[in-house]
Amino acid sequence: MTKLKADKQAVICANSNNKNALQSIRRLMVELVDNDVRNPVIIICDSNDATNDASLIHYAAETGGLLLDGFGDGICLGHHFNNKSVKPELKLLNSIAFGILQATRTRISKTEYISCPSCGRTLFDLQQTTARIRSVTNHLKGVKIAIMGCIVNGPGEMADADFGYVGSGVGKITLYKGKEVVKRNIDSAVAVNELINLLKENDAWVESKEA
Repeated sequence: MTKLKADKQAVICANSNNKNALQSIRRLMVELVDNDVRNPVIIICDSNDATNDASLIHYAAETGGLLLDGFGDGICLGHHFNNKSVKPELKLLNSIAFGILQATRTRISKTEYISCPSCGRTLFDLQQTTARIRSVTNHLKGVKIAIMGCIVNGPGEMADADFGYVGSGVGKITLYKGKEVVKRNIDSAVAVNELINLLKENDAWVESKEA
C-alpha cells in the first residue's frame, strides 16, 4: 500500500478467482480507501459462461455493483469458454463494457433511452417508435431521451430525461424538455421530426458523421 501510494503512475488491475469475486474486490477497494491510495483501478472480470447472454449478466453483476458504489475507474472483460465456438467478437465485448460504464454513470459515451414497459394505456407502437427515434438520434452522445406510451405515467417515469416523447392521445404526441411541456398534441406522423427540431433548438443536436 505504501509503494502504491508513492507511485502516482501505477494503475491497479483488480481480479479475484473467488466464487464471490465482487465482495472480494470490494474489500480491496475499502483497503485502498482506508490507506488513502488514489491510484486508478481497472476491474478485471472473466466469464466461463456457455452463452453470450449469460456472460453479459455475469459482467454486469460483477462489475456494475462495484461501479455503482463508486469503486473502480474502468473494466476489462474476458472470455474463457470451454466451447470455443461461442467465443464472442471483440466488438461485442467493447459494446458490453461501454454499456456497463454508461449504465453506472462511469463514462457517458452514447445516447441514452428511457422507455416504459408498455401497458393498456400505451397510445402507439412503443417498440417501433423507439427504434425509429433511435435510428435518427443514436449519435447524440450523452443525451437522455424518454419514449413514453401515455400521459398518465409517462411524465413521472421520465423525470430525469433531457427530452421526452409522450403519447397524449390517439395519434397525438406531446414533447417535453426536462419536466416542461414544450409542444403539445403533435400529429404522430411528424412527431419525430418535431423532436429533432426541439433538440436543435436546445443545442443538443449534432449532425451524424454517417449522414
